[in-house]
Amino acid sequence: MEITVQSSKSVKPDHLVSPSTVNVIPLTVFDRANLDTHVSVIYAFRSPAPSNAVLEAGLAKALVEYREWAGRLDDKRCAILLNDAGARFVEATAGVALHRVMPLQPTAEVLSLHPRGGGDELMLIQATRFTCGSLVVGLTTHHTVTDGGGWCNFIRAWGQATRGAAIDPVPVHDRSSLFVPRSPRKIEYEHRGAEFHHHARNRKEHRHRSSHGDGEVVAVERVHFSQELIAVLKSQASAGAASYSYSTVQCVVALLWQRITEARGLDGRETTSLCIAVDGRARMRPRVPDGYTGNVVLWARPSATARELAEKPLQQVAELIHQAVGCIDDAYFKSFIDFGSSGAVEEEGLVPTADAAEMVLSPNVEVDSWVRIPFYDLDLGGGRPFFFMPSYLPVEGVVILVPSFLGDGSIDAYVPLFTRHMDAFRDACCRHQTLLLPAKSGAAKL
Repeated sequence: MEITVQSSKSVKPDHLVSPSTVNVIPLTVFDRANLDTHVSVIYAFRSPAPSNAVLEAGLAKALVEYREWAGRLDDKRCAILLNDAGARFVEATAGVALHRVMPLQPTAEVLSLHPRGGGDELMLIQATRFTCGSLVVGLTTHHTVTDGGGWCNFIRAWGQATRGAAIDPVPVHDRSSLFVPRSPRKIEYEHRGAEFHHHARNRKEHRHRSSHGDGEVVAVERVHFSQELIAVLKSQASAGAASYSYSTVQCVVALLWQRITEARGLDGRETTSLCIAVDGRARMRPRVPDGYTGNVVLWARPSATARELAEKPLQQVAELIHQAVGCIDDAYFKSFIDFGSSGAVEEEGLVPTADAAEMVLSPNVEVDSWVRIPFYDLDLGGGRPFFFMPSYLPVEGVVILVPSFLGDGSIDAYVPLFTRHMDAFRDACCRHQTLLLPAKSGAAKL
């Protein structure tokens, strides 16, 4: 897939529409605890698609309401500097019809659908036109600015501005008053080792290895969970449950955690932890406003030995996940706010456990579920996308769940493992007669 860049420019807010004098947005403890890195996704739209000029004009209008995306991070002040330096907008063309390369596979080839580099820009967009008239949008944003919910609010606003519609929900930029620590502070949980830890006890040396630096190569497999399979998993996991059934995500994650652990060939006594993102927007009381533009994510961390995971039925693994996620409630979020504002982080030299430099998670697994985040709501004037995926992210053990592009309620899991473990992962799935993963297609099927 040969991609040719036609132009690259910095798009600034259209201040002729709505001038503003606010120049700094302080980062919250949630922002500072999150990954200090860019995250990329890919959208595909069928022809006819709006022109690049229309997309650019809509972007400039949306940036008036979301100036942080045209700003820059100010590390010294732990803030987003609203200097209107601009978001990167790249125009490109592909020398092939889009249907010839669909569905796009999670390989390094899709990186050509994103702007190269990044520097200090917080948002980078590449609009790639294919010979058939279809459009692919590669969107890259910095995670310190917002989480998946805030990200979707912006892409929805970009589409609304492009179509000339009112922006809804109205963005809420006030990060300082929403998460005020209690007086007196009430730190009820241990946050050292959870969201923060001592730098001296940072990652084990082997986890810093690049996926290409020592001969270890990471491949990403797209695993498809059909509606039928999800129903079977939920039935197996919830059989006999007294008052509730396990969620789709909990059942899918339970199965993947078991299969990944088996495929890695861990010693049965070795402990493996599951780090699963928990959205606090609906969990906190009062509820965080829908239009909030920052991060409100913490993590649940259930653990088990490799032997326990191998021996436990799916129901018990799902229960382990269910209990851990349930503990990350309003009280936990408020305890985290109190701890993060207590001065302990600075005094003890603590650093976030969320580390973008960590390229190998084994024996652990991280799961980011985007299943309920409305990424498909991006309508730039030609209709919703027919395809969405996270971009190629070769970080061993970081699993991303998204609604399948089939649009039938099924789920796709993007699973990155060392290539030496990938065949074992496929074999483990097939041996348990749960999934059939064809090695050539890059997508799992029943």
